[in-house]
Amino acid sequence: MSEFAFDEEIRQEEGAASAIRSETAETPAVAEEAESGSSRSADDFRRLSFYQIWIRSFADGNGDGIGDLYGVYDKLPYLKYLGVDAIWFSPIYPSPNADYGYDISDYKNIHPDYGTLDQFKRVLDKAHSLGMKVLMDLVINHTSDEHPWFKESCKGRDNPYSDYYIWRDGRKKGRLPNNWNSQFEGKAWEWNEERGQYYLHVFAKKQPDLNMDNPRVREEVKDIMRFWLDMGVDGFREDVITFISKREGLPNGLPFLPAINGMPHYKDGPHIMEYLEEFRAVAREYGAIQIGEAPYTPTKTALRYMSGEDRVLDMMIQFDTMTADCFMTEYVHLPFSLRRLKRAFSKWQYALEGKAWNALYLENHDHPRVISRYGSRLFWRESGTCLCAAYMLQQGCPFIYQGQEIGMLNIHLPSIDHYLDVASKNAYHSFHLKEPAKKRLRRIHLSSRDSARTPVQWTAGRYAGFSKVRPWFYLNHNYKHINAAAQIKDPASILRFYRRCLELRKGSETLIYGTYREYFPKSRSHYVYERALNGERILVVCSFSHIPTLLRLPKDWIGKPKTLLLGNYAKIHDEDLLRPYETRVYRMEAAAGSTD
Repeated sequence: MSEFAFDEEIRQEEGAASAIRSETAETPAVAEEAESGSSRSADDFRRLSFYQIWIRSFADGNGDGIGDLYGVYDKLPYLKYLGVDAIWFSPIYPSPNADYGYDISDYKNIHPDYGTLDQFKRVLDKAHSLGMKVLMDLVINHTSDEHPWFKESCKGRDNPYSDYYIWRDGRKKGRLPNNWNSQFEGKAWEWNEERGQYYLHVFAKKQPDLNMDNPRVREEVKDIMRFWLDMGVDGFREDVITFISKREGLPNGLPFLPAINGMPHYKDGPHIMEYLEEFRAVAREYGAIQIGEAPYTPTKTALRYMSGEDRVLDMMIQFDTMTADCFMTEYVHLPFSLRRLKRAFSKWQYALEGKAWNALYLENHDHPRVISRYGSRLFWRESGTCLCAAYMLQQGCPFIYQGQEIGMLNIHLPSIDHYLDVASKNAYHSFHLKEPAKKRLRRIHLSSRDSARTPVQWTAGRYAGFSKVRPWFYLNHNYKHINAAAQIKDPASILRFYRRCLELRKGSETLIYGTYREYFPKSRSHYVYERALNGERILVVCSFSHIPTLLRLPKDWIGKPKTLLLGNYAKIHDEDLLRPYETRVYRMEAAAGSTD
């Protein structure tokens, strides 16, 4: 039996294969859904669950150590087994990889490391045949400095691409055009010798910001959208989309907020709604889904984008739920606070209810692994399953990041030179410089995006079943016991629990559309919330404690008949006692004689 190919392993291991055959037998409802998977409707996204693929580390299908579309094609049955309804690809376009794909040099092609347009079409068609939609990452705040547009723009101030980017002369005495800092790499301005001006880069130096005030740039964006939508793609996740309109005059930022001192002037800018309405018109032509990434966005502002029939975004990826152990960014670390996490959860649930729709997530390519942050290594399985229920059963569309469903953890590398992420390197060399190098490196261990980018652990075999050769990046040493093949065989695994949560949500109108109500918000160890619809009530109880705690139910649940729909322990030994990180999902049974 091959020790590299996950699919071969689950086919040849009779126990795992029989488990898959028995557990993935399609019900008529699932079969009907699969048949309609390639159809597009702007109104059906609320039922969907999403799986994010950061392709370079997902699965290597051609044996060169780099994840690719051939590996994705092979793993689509696994995603169907998991139970997700849609795939979101992080950028798979040609790129010099200064920010691993988020610096795009060609919007209408596939990076040669990952395959070809023909192979992408094969993946798209197979995903649709399995009932899964496919979303691309639309990165239009910036391009790579190796994009042909930028190369032409550098040549002078009077060519057709001159105004595709944001260029400025320096101020007197050699000062920069303004005092903005970039998010990733030093100041937000970089000198270009060829043109004799500075260009703006809100992120890395090799990511010059596009000038969206130029109508020709917006037409280019719409042309890119139509290119992929004509191919059959179902929508877009739109990278830092609220940054694309800058304030006129580009005024100085607040110097006492060095990490984000320009943000008030390039976030939610004066023409943002106008430009997004143009892009929304294209999406409506195709019934496409639009999900916007919007860091540091309050709920009131979010509703401007997402509410009403004339909304410009269907969902928004906000960062509030990612700050329960940090201040604004993972590089400023704080002890985990369940109360802070619950406040973020409930704030978005209450604010959007009846007005807009939540994107529910705890991991993606921009954040460290969530069990290493919000969970427990000692209670790895229990905390991983507890976190799953805590976020996935709220109102909204759940997003799962590759490897999250098997409980992958942060990696600790021996020196900053082993890390590849531009933001991690910048943080190490820019902040807390008076601290010893060892302490600064520990901050990177806690915060680096590289922890989300280690190869997915498919098997316990050589190279974790990711590839037949040494992978492009470091493997986490724990793949011998944290891997998908082992978890498919284990009924109590994190993977199987994710699958059960998705099944439960998919089969329940209450868990999709029901109202949300949090109980005991001041509790430091329990997260308890209720979903209700048409008389049905479902209670989600999650303990975040390392020690046993007493079960606390809402008053009108006490003494009422209830059914346990889901739990992360095999059996309940004491109805009134929660074990470490125990999770229970109850449905209240109707009282005798009730017609509700």
